Amino acid sequence: MNDFIKIDLHMHTTISDGTDTPGQLLEYVREKGLQLFSVTDHDAVKGSLQIPEYLREGDPKFLTGVEFSCKDREDTKKKYHILGYGYDPESESMRKLVETGHRYRMEKLEMRLDHLKSEFGVVFPKEEVDSLYQMDNPGKPHIGNLMVQYGYAPSRNEAINKMINKLHVKGQYFTPDQAIEGILGGGGIPVLAHPSYGSGDQLIIGEEMDRRLRKLMGYGLKGVEAFYSGFNRKLQDEVLGFAEKYNLYVTAGSDYHGRNKLVVLGDTNLEEGMEYPPGLVRFLEDMEPEML
Repeated sequence: MNDFIKIDLHMHTTISDGTDTPGQLLEYVREKGLQLFSVTDHDAVKGSLQIPEYLREGDPKFLTGVEFSCKDREDTKKKYHILGYGYDPESESMRKLVETGHRYRMEKLEMRLDHLKSEFGVVFPKEEVDSLYQMDNPGKPHIGNLMVQYGYAPSRNEAINKMINKLHVKGQYFTPDQAIEGILGGGGIPVLAHPSYGSGDQLIIGEEMDRRLRKLMGYGLKGVEAFYSGFNRKLQDEVLGFAEKYNLYVTAGSDYHGRNKLVVLGDTNLEEGMEYPPGLVRFLEDMEPEML
């Protein structure tokens, strides 16, 4: 494969914790000159339903996407982010997953607001609380932004790290097998997002990475996000090595969140002139063969 294809398969909109609406994101994708992209909002497929309505002739190719936040069934300290691509957003399998994820997030929202009120005296106007409950997937960044707005914290990061995270939410959560099964049931491809990163500053490498991948492959995992904005060359090469070892698909994503992260749309560490690894070529062949 000689032609370089500009892709970014990991982006978030206002449907989860990004700051761009799906329509705004599409405008930035066009400006960036991407040829293939996906919207991977947390536990939500609404963006994958909306984007096709905005596409016009000559636009980049679009893949349905999603990112499910999961915890290990045996050890809830182990976290996984499972990406899904090419699924049918109208499928019963995906619809059930999304409905369940929305319920989990609303339960967490209530617990966090109660915690902030009882422990720190944080109280928002009723209209702000109502707006939170009307969101598709309200999370810590949304609460943190309000805390800054109303003077409870100097920055969103401080609000999250020093106040919101003091509550260890014991609500329900997806397990990776549930997410993978749901994506497969919707006709999609499940991929492990940023495989080297676990909870917080946890780094997953070597034998631990090997065990994690084999466990997830047992559930039906098909790929790994080896090209990622937050990876250095060493981490990237290790993930690529595991992809080759286990014949996994390879994907590339920036994890763009608009103003909520210092990540540039399209920054995946894929560089023009580099030879695409077999796993990425196979992913493109199976997802968008006419691009090759």
